[in-house]
Amino acid sequence: MSERRIASLDVLRGAVMVLMAIDHVRVFSGVPAGGPTPGVFFTRWITHFCAPAFVFLAGTSAFLHGRKLTRGALSRYLLLRGLWLILLEMTFLRFAWTFNFDYAHYALAGVIWVIGWSLITLAGLVFLPLPAVAAFGIAVVAGHNLASAWLPQPAQTPPAGALDGLWRLLYFGGGIPSGKGELVILYSLVPWIGVIAAGYAFGAVMTAESARRRRVCLGLGLAMIAGFVALRAFNLYGDPRPWDGSGVLSFLNTTKYPASLLFLLMTLGPLIALVPAFERAEDRVSRLLVVFGRAPLLYYLLHIPLIHLAACAVSLGRSGEVVPWLFENHPMRNGPPPEGYTWSLPLLYLVTALVVALLYFPCRWLGERRARRREAWMALV
Repeated sequence: MSERRIASLDVLRGAVMVLMAIDHVRVFSGVPAGGPTPGVFFTRWITHFCAPAFVFLAGTSAFLHGRKLTRGALSRYLLLRGLWLILLEMTFLRFAWTFNFDYAHYALAGVIWVIGWSLITLAGLVFLPLPAVAAFGIAVVAGHNLASAWLPQPAQTPPAGALDGLWRLLYFGGGIPSGKGELVILYSLVPWIGVIAAGYAFGAVMTAESARRRRVCLGLGLAMIAGFVALRAFNLYGDPRPWDGSGVLSFLNTTKYPASLLFLLMTLGPLIALVPAFERAEDRVSRLLVVFGRAPLLYYLLHIPLIHLAACAVSLGRSGEVVPWLFENHPMRNGPPPEGYTWSLPLLYLVTALVVALLYFPCRWLGERRARRREAWMALV
């Protein structure tokens, strides 16, 4: 595979990682997740591309990595990688979000957790023929909204029993009692195992001859965008939140938790269509994004505590104290911010830019070190 083909995925991954920082700064800024103004809405909406890209590209990367391995070796790699990501989510990242040690009362199943479980699922799927993996992924992504009509709806908190918790884990999300506290499922499993399987199958597209690869990416991406527009415009299928006809914001306001078909078409379609453009990108911005895209886990592990520390610094600078709200159980079980705390959008974007600039240096260091030689510890980041 040519260097440019691989770099195109790194540029794409790096771009969505920068967008991700916007949303995670937003968490600590007190700015709400969407609406009522277009500025606030699009500050949240543009970051919707992040999770689909991460999970989809995790599948694509698994396919490309597996070309050098036996299926058994690839399966073991995915299994261990998945377990490692789950451990990181439950320990280091849980602290990074909250800056408290009250693990007994709150744990978060976020995007790293769901990537971990998706990789574990993929560890079994890799033994199937590639067309079967593709069919499985497409069926889950396209069909899971049908399941929501007949799956038993979970009771309102607290869950009534073990099966109630299982449905939350697999599909509906929400809090599951765990000892004295709860495990909060932000990313339920079912939609995302379909996305990673589809991403794995997409790896075969990335190994195709140049002209065919670009044609397939553009055609597939545009077809997904057209499918989203048609299904959304006529409220035919694919999202529990119908478009009310009131305007663009309502049209784009699809369901992320759990990720609906329309949400995934809206986000993955443009990303796939842009792959050929990223492959030809050779400007300075693209070279910067490649640095992030080649160190995604290190970036993720560092960016949350760095953003949290930045929020503490902003609070200290604005009010002379670090408000206790910043030590609550973010991002899912924190209360509303104190009166007068909420940042302006310019401040939110300024802090994001500073955080991303600082993260460039450790990501570049890791990339340069990997280029010189591979060391065992690098598998952890």
